Amino acid sequence: MDVNPSKKLGQNFLIDENVARWIVEQLEVEPGDTVVEVGPGTGALTEHVVAIADRVILVEFDARLAEGLKKRYAENENVEVHHYDAARFDVRQLFEYQPVKLLGNLPYSAGGAIIKNFMKQPSPVCKAVLMLQKEFIDRIIAQTRTKAYGVLSLRMQSEWHSRPVKTIPPQAFFPQPLIDSTVMVCDPRPADLPVYDARLFDELVRRGFAQRRKQVRKQMPASRKWEDAAQLIGVVDTARAEEISLEQWVELTRYYDDHPLKDNAQDGGELFDVVDEEDKVVRQEVRDVVHRQDLLHRAIHVFVFNKRKELFLQKRSRLKDKHPGVWDSSAAGHLNAGEGYQETAVRELEEELGVVSDELQEIASIKPSANTGWEHIRLYLARHDGSMRFPCSEIEAGQWFSIDQIRGWVNARPGDFASGFIECWKIFEKLSADRAAEA
Repeated sequence: MDVNPSKKLGQNFLIDENVARWIVEQLEVEPGDTVVEVGPGTGALTEHVVAIADRVILVEFDARLAEGLKKRYAENENVEVHHYDAARFDVRQLFEYQPVKLLGNLPYSAGGAIIKNFMKQPSPVCKAVLMLQKEFIDRIIAQTRTKAYGVLSLRMQSEWHSRPVKTIPPQAFFPQPLIDSTVMVCDPRPADLPVYDARLFDELVRRGFAQRRKQVRKQMPASRKWEDAAQLIGVVDTARAEEISLEQWVELTRYYDDHPLKDNAQDGGELFDVVDEEDKVVRQEVRDVVHRQDLLHRAIHVFVFNKRKELFLQKRSRLKDKHPGVWDSSAAGHLNAGEGYQETAVRELEEELGVVSDELQEIASIKPSANTGWEHIRLYLARHDGSMRFPCSEIEAGQWFSIDQIRGWVNARPGDFASGFIECWKIFEKLSADRAAEA
């Protein structure tokens, strides 16, 4: 490529082919996978990936290298090259290409920002193999009561199981760095922690480590008593942040979470109106019976858009009795006995997203079917540009997506979504197409 390594960009190119092949083997690439390689440089790792993965996406910050890679793989339709800052790359476009595996010999100066961008939940990445300076990876895997243990440790350990697998000496690179590098394999953490508000967790951890020499009690919110919190998680009142384990930080988060629905994914005893095909009430039954017997009942879905015309999607909690862990409408819920559709939409919007608004536009009525869960559905539109707060028992995560991103994702992977959302999305797409045709 006739490129000299840039000291300013911290470039150290991997030149040991055996090491490169071994690193790629750790990613366990299979046919059907999409591999995103960050900082491919001269392509030492790339050449071992392109023969296996169905799609290879290269994200290279250096314009010279990006151009060289485009020329090299110009005839390979399975490879796309982006000249882009990986810390700012729009990861949302990758959801339709799952399973996505992340590979990278990351620049030491930007490694943290790149990892956060690609791997912070919700993320399309299902596995990562990354090479970074040893000291950085030591911080990721650090345990309590060590100097390396901190915010990075807890952020990564709460979402990923990371393990260093090999130390790579300077001789494997050109030019040779002054320190060793470590290869790290990351797999998603199993669902072994209780559900918790991830944003509140991050806030509390940052508070705790803001001044790590100080006692945690002085950094925590005043909304609850620290003495009770310390007793709950089993630490002394004078504990410092580095003395508190991940599991204890999660328990602290649940303690400080004052959302009234934090422990209530659904109530099987809720009373619903049972209706007929014409949506007329015939009797009342509790939720468990309605769902178990597939009785016709009522529900609403709300599509919330922002000023950029992006739609907010929620990822349902693993505690939900229907469609756990999949993506769904911005807000959705059942009508309680005697409740109206509009009334329910306003209530669910506030309960699920913390959005208070009665400016909802009804755009469709959907007949019950197996795909709607035997629900008569009314679909509403709403607009919101501020922050949202959702109960962890109901919603695991949320994300804004463009219409094009959702369209591609739904077409490629409909199983990632609740079936009720798919029905609403079809109606929304048809109405949008009709309006476009009229215009």
